[in-house]
Amino acid sequence: MKRAVRITVNGTEHARDVDVRSTLADFLRDDLDLTGTHVGCEHGVCGACTVLLDGQPVRACLLLAVQVSGRQVTTIEGIAPGEGLHPVQEAFVKCGGVQCGYCTPGLIMSAVGLLLENPNPTEEDIRFGIGGNLCRCTGYTKVVQAILRAAEAKRAAVS
Repeated sequence: MKRAVRITVNGTEHARDVDVRSTLADFLRDDLDLTGTHVGCEHGVCGACTVLLDGQPVRACLLLAVQVSGRQVTTIEGIAPGEGLHPVQEAFVKCGGVQCGYCTPGLIMSAVGLLLENPNPTEEDIRFGIGGNLCRCTGYTKVVQAILRAAEAKRAAVS
């Protein structure tokens, strides 16, 4: 069975008929070809599919596309201004916060959501904020350093 949805993704409204069982991750990847949202465990445990829904980090594998009709979704493809990188992306590169890269989009989206809510996080805040994102390649130290660096860069840009 299909149902019509209207979902604004990265600032562009998309109207589609989707299978009622299609997840938000499926909609983003299959219908919109936004493959930066990775699917890992499909149980909401790993965090690889994290996107922002109305500015809050959510697991795209746990939500049905029909549940987010009429709402705003931001994916990893939509966080950077123009051709540049988002401050969190820049910090991940500069601090070596990426390894294989599979979990990176989800970690970055969790970090972006955290910094929207708390522009001056402590290391403990960051570790809690990314606690739902699993990475097998890093010890999270460089990821935490990257998020601290991004927070500092964002505060400096506002000053």
